Amino acid sequence: MGGLLLFAGFWKWNRWLSLSGLFLFSTVAASGLASDLAKVILCRSRPELFLQQGIYGFDLFGWHFDHAWQSFPSGHSATALSAALTLSLLFPRFRPVFIIAGSTIAASRVVICQHYLSDIVAGSALGAVTVALLYQRYFRKLFDETATIQT
Repeated sequence: MGGLLLFAGFWKWNRWLSLSGLFLFSTVAASGLASDLAKVILCRSRPELFLQQGIYGFDLFGWHFDHAWQSFPSGHSATALSAALTLSLLFPRFRPVFIIAGSTIAASRVVICQHYLSDIVAGSALGAVTVALLYQRYFRKLFDETATIQT
């Protein structure tokens, strides 16, 4: 939501900051929506089902809408890595901090038994692919145009 506020609030005064907000909002929203859609279609049981009832695996197109069947891919990992990678592109000087923060959030999902390792790897990859696609397809050209206008 902060990215959308940057976009709207700075459109007239600072085009680069405004586009940066739109880029951040777009990557986080797209990876989050893709993750949510995949969860409902793939229906992977969470570790809690395995620990409590011995249920493990996927129920492809099972259309489970309850939390216990929406483990794969990790939405937190997708969001954390898409935000971290977007911020890394915008502020390369702080890239290590952003990557460590995003990775820590992703790893925490396994530590607190909400996801399997494969869930966070898939979520992280989804976040990374989202950033790469949106940047290459839309935002790189916009940022280049903005840099040309400002110089």
